[in-house]
Amino acid sequence: MHDITFHLDFVSPYAWLAFEQLPRTLEGLSVRVRYRPVLLGALLQQHGNPGPAGIAPKRDWTYRHVTWLGHSLGVGLDMPARHPFPPLPLLRLALECSDDGCINRYTADAILRHVWQGGADALEPQRLDALRVQLAEQLRQDEGAGERAKRLLRENTDTAAARGVFGVPMFEVQDKLFWGLDSLPMLRVFLDGDAWFDGPAWEAARQLLSGVPDVT
Repeated sequence: MHDITFHLDFVSPYAWLAFEQLPRTLEGLSVRVRYRPVLLGALLQQHGNPGPAGIAPKRDWTYRHVTWLGHSLGVGLDMPARHPFPPLPLLRLALECSDDGCINRYTADAILRHVWQGGADALEPQRLDALRVQLAEQLRQDEGAGERAKRLLRENTDTAAARGVFGVPMFEVQDKLFWGLDSLPMLRVFLDGDAWFDGPAWEAARQLLSGVPDVT
Protein backbone atom coordinates (compact mmCIF):
# COMPACT_ATOMS: atom_id res chain seq x y z
CA MET A 1 0.00 0.00 0.00
CA HIS A 2 1.39 3.38 -1.05
CA ASP A 3 0.33 6.53 0.82
CA ILE A 4 0.30 9.63 -1.40
CA THR A 5 -0.41 13.18 -0.28
CA PHE A 6 -1.75 15.33 -3.10
CA HIS A 7 -1.10 19.01 -2.29
CA LEU A 8 -3.48 21.17 -4.33
CA ASP A 9 -4.98 24.62 -4.69
CA PHE A 10 -8.16 24.99 -6.73
CA VAL A 11 -6.79 28.09 -8.49
CA SER A 12 -4.31 25.92 -10.40
CA PRO A 13 -5.46 24.52 -13.76
CA TYR A 14 -2.73 21.91 -13.54
CA ALA A 15 -4.25 20.69 -10.26
CA TRP A 16 -7.48 19.96 -12.13
CA LEU A 17 -5.67 18.18 -14.95
CA ALA A 18 -3.52 16.13 -12.58
CA PHE A 19 -6.56 15.27 -10.44
CA GLU A 20 -8.29 13.85 -13.50
CA GLN A 21 -5.23 11.94 -14.71
CA LEU A 22 -4.17 10.49 -11.36
CA PRO A 23 -6.50 7.44 -11.41
CA ARG A 24 -5.01 6.37 -14.75
CA THR A 25 -1.51 6.85 -13.39
CA LEU A 26 -2.23 4.70 -10.34
CA GLU A 27 -4.20 2.00 -12.13
CA GLY A 28 -3.40 -1.46 -10.79
CA LEU A 29 -1.61 -0.22 -7.67
CA SER A 30 -2.68 -0.41 -4.04
CA VAL A 31 -2.68 3.24 -2.95
CA ARG A 32 -4.30 5.66 -0.55
CA VAL A 33 -4.45 9.27 -1.72
CA ARG A 34 -4.90 12.11 0.76
CA TYR A 35 -6.02 15.38 -0.84
CA ARG A 36 -4.57 18.30 1.11
CA PRO A 37 -5.55 21.90 0.19
CA VAL A 38 -2.80 24.53 0.48
CA LEU A 39 -2.57 28.22 -0.36
CA LEU A 40 -0.45 28.36 -3.51
CA GLY A 41 0.09 32.12 -3.27
CA ALA A 42 1.80 31.76 0.10
CA LEU A 43 4.12 29.06 -1.24
CA LEU A 44 5.03 31.18 -4.26
CA GLN A 45 5.61 34.25 -2.11
CA GLN A 46 7.99 32.35 0.12
CA HIS A 47 10.27 31.78 -2.87
CA GLY A 48 9.78 35.17 -4.53
CA ASN A 49 7.93 33.51 -7.42
CA PRO A 50 5.22 35.63 -9.11
CA GLY A 51 3.71 32.56 -10.76
CA PRO A 52 2.71 32.35 -14.43
CA ALA A 53 0.06 35.05 -14.06
CA GLY A 54 2.69 37.55 -12.93
CA ILE A 55 4.39 37.60 -16.35
CA ALA A 56 1.99 38.70 -19.11
CA PRO A 57 3.30 36.61 -22.05
CA LYS A 58 3.68 33.57 -19.78
CA ARG A 59 0.13 34.08 -18.53
CA ASP A 60 -1.20 34.02 -22.10
CA TRP A 61 0.80 30.91 -22.93
CA THR A 62 -0.24 29.09 -19.76
CA TYR A 63 -3.92 29.65 -20.46
CA ARG A 64 -3.55 28.43 -24.04
CA HIS A 65 -1.52 25.44 -22.92
CA VAL A 66 -3.84 24.24 -20.18
CA THR A 67 -6.90 24.66 -22.40
CA TRP A 68 -5.21 22.55 -25.05
CA LEU A 69 -4.14 19.98 -22.46
CA GLY A 70 -7.72 19.66 -21.24
CA HIS A 71 -8.80 19.07 -24.83
CA SER A 72 -6.02 16.63 -25.67
CA LEU A 73 -6.48 14.61 -22.48
CA GLY A 74 -10.22 14.41 -23.00
CA VAL A 75 -11.14 15.94 -19.64
CA GLY A 76 -11.98 19.46 -20.79
CA LEU A 77 -10.85 22.70 -19.21
CA ASP A 78 -12.64 26.03 -19.48
CA MET A 79 -10.82 29.05 -18.11
CA PRO A 80 -12.99 30.76 -15.48
CA ALA A 81 -14.26 34.27 -16.21
CA ARG A 82 -11.49 35.75 -14.05
CA HIS A 83 -8.07 34.27 -13.36
CA PRO A 84 -6.18 34.32 -11.16
CA PHE A 85 -8.71 34.85 -8.40
CA PRO A 86 -8.33 34.75 -4.59
CA PRO A 87 -8.89 31.05 -3.78
CA LEU A 88 -9.39 31.44 -0.02
CA PRO A 89 -13.20 31.04 -0.10
CA LEU A 90 -12.88 27.74 -1.96
CA LEU A 91 -10.01 26.45 0.15
CA ARG A 92 -11.83 27.26 3.37
CA LEU A 93 -15.05 25.73 2.08
CA ALA A 94 -13.15 22.55 1.26
CA LEU A 95 -11.66 22.42 4.73
CA GLU A 96 -15.05 22.87 6.33
CA CYS A 97 -15.43 19.30 5.06
CA SER A 98 -12.39 18.13 7.03
CA ASP A 99 -11.32 17.29 10.55
CA ASP A 100 -7.62 16.73 9.85
CA GLY A 101 -6.67 18.96 6.90
CA CYS A 102 -7.46 16.40 4.19
CA ILE A 103 -10.56 16.21 2.03
CA ASN A 104 -12.08 13.30 0.16
CA ARG A 105 -12.07 12.91 -3.61
CA TYR A 106 -15.74 13.87 -3.90
CA THR A 107 -15.10 17.26 -2.28
CA ALA A 108 -11.99 17.92 -4.36
CA ASP A 109 -13.81 16.93 -7.55
CA ALA A 110 -16.83 19.15 -6.83
CA ILE A 111 -14.72 22.24 -6.23
CA LEU A 112 -12.33 21.66 -9.11
CA ARG A 113 -15.25 21.19 -11.49
CA HIS A 114 -16.86 24.34 -10.09
CA VAL A 115 -13.76 26.27 -11.21
CA TRP A 116 -12.64 24.48 -14.36
CA GLN A 117 -15.84 23.47 -16.10
CA GLY A 118 -18.19 25.94 -17.78
CA GLY A 119 -16.08 29.12 -17.80
CA ALA A 120 -18.05 30.98 -15.11
CA ASP A 121 -16.76 33.21 -12.31
CA ALA A 122 -15.44 30.88 -9.61
CA LEU A 123 -16.33 33.35 -6.84
CA GLU A 124 -19.77 34.44 -8.03
CA PRO A 125 -21.88 34.44 -4.83
CA GLN A 126 -24.81 32.47 -6.18
CA ARG A 127 -22.48 29.81 -7.56
CA LEU A 128 -20.69 29.59 -4.21
CA ASP A 129 -24.05 29.13 -2.50
CA ALA A 130 -24.91 26.34 -4.92
CA LEU A 131 -21.55 24.69 -4.31
CA ARG A 132 -22.14 24.78 -0.56
CA VAL A 133 -25.49 23.07 -1.10
CA GLN A 134 -23.78 20.44 -3.24
CA LEU A 135 -21.30 19.77 -0.43
CA ALA A 136 -23.90 19.87 2.34
CA GLU A 137 -23.43 16.25 3.36
CA GLN A 138 -19.66 16.74 3.57
CA LEU A 139 -19.69 19.95 5.60
CA ARG A 140 -19.04 19.85 9.34
CA GLN A 141 -21.95 21.44 11.14
CA ASP A 142 -20.39 22.45 14.46
CA GLU A 143 -20.02 26.12 15.37
CA GLY A 144 -16.24 26.03 15.08
CA ALA A 145 -16.12 24.64 11.55
CA GLY A 146 -15.28 27.95 9.90
CA GLU A 147 -12.45 28.86 12.24
CA ARG A 148 -11.12 25.30 12.14
CA ALA A 149 -11.01 25.48 8.33
CA LYS A 150 -8.89 28.64 8.51
CA ARG A 151 -6.53 27.00 10.99
CA LEU A 152 -6.23 23.83 8.92
CA LEU A 153 -5.36 25.83 5.81
CA ARG A 154 -2.59 27.69 7.65
CA GLU A 155 -1.26 24.44 9.07
CA ASN A 156 -1.43 22.65 5.73
CA THR A 157 0.43 25.45 3.98
CA ASP A 158 3.09 25.81 6.68
CA THR A 159 3.66 22.06 6.82
CA ALA A 160 3.86 21.80 3.05
CA ALA A 161 6.41 24.61 2.89
CA ALA A 162 8.50 22.95 5.59
CA ARG A 163 8.53 19.74 3.56
CA GLY A 164 9.76 21.53 0.44
CA VAL A 165 6.46 21.96 -1.41
CA PHE A 166 6.91 25.01 -3.66
CA GLY A 167 3.96 24.66 -6.03
CA VAL A 168 0.94 22.58 -6.96
CA PRO A 169 -0.01 20.00 -7.87
CA MET A 170 2.59 18.26 -5.74
CA PHE A 171 2.58 14.57 -4.87
CA GLU A 172 4.34 13.50 -1.70
CA VAL A 173 5.14 9.83 -1.24
CA GLN A 174 7.63 8.38 1.21
CA ASP A 175 10.40 11.01 1.32
CA LYS A 176 10.00 12.27 -2.24
CA LEU A 177 8.07 15.07 -3.94
CA PHE A 178 6.79 15.00 -7.52
CA TRP A 179 5.66 18.33 -8.97
CA GLY A 180 3.23 19.00 -11.74
CA LEU A 181 1.04 17.19 -14.21
CA ASP A 182 4.09 16.09 -16.19
CA SER A 183 5.58 14.35 -13.16
CA LEU A 184 2.86 11.67 -13.17
CA PRO A 185 4.82 9.20 -15.34
CA MET A 186 7.81 9.65 -13.04
CA LEU A 187 5.60 9.06 -10.00
CA ARG A 188 4.28 5.85 -11.54
CA VAL A 189 7.68 4.31 -12.22
CA PHE A 190 8.78 5.22 -8.70
CA LEU A 191 5.77 3.42 -7.28
CA ASP A 192 6.56 0.48 -9.55
CA GLY A 193 9.98 0.21 -7.86
CA ASP A 194 12.24 1.51 -10.64
CA ALA A 195 15.84 1.07 -9.50
CA TRP A 196 16.82 4.55 -10.76
CA PHE A 197 15.37 6.03 -7.59
CA ASP A 198 17.76 3.96 -5.47
CA GLY A 199 20.79 5.33 -7.29
CA PRO A 200 22.64 8.64 -6.89
CA ALA A 201 20.74 10.69 -9.48
CA TRP A 202 17.94 11.92 -7.19
CA GLU A 203 20.29 13.49 -4.64
CA ALA A 204 22.79 14.58 -7.28
CA ALA A 205 20.35 17.25 -8.44
CA ARG A 206 20.51 18.83 -4.99
CA GLN A 207 24.32 18.96 -5.07
CA LEU A 208 24.68 20.62 -8.47
CA LEU A 209 26.41 24.00 -8.28
CA SER A 210 24.42 27.01 -9.42
CA GLY A 211 25.83 29.32 -12.05
CA VAL A 212 23.57 32.20 -11.01
CA PRO A 213 25.49 34.93 -9.09
CA ASP A 214 24.37 35.56 -5.53
CA VAL A 215 23.15 39.18 -5.48
CA THR A 216 22.11 39.27 -1.84
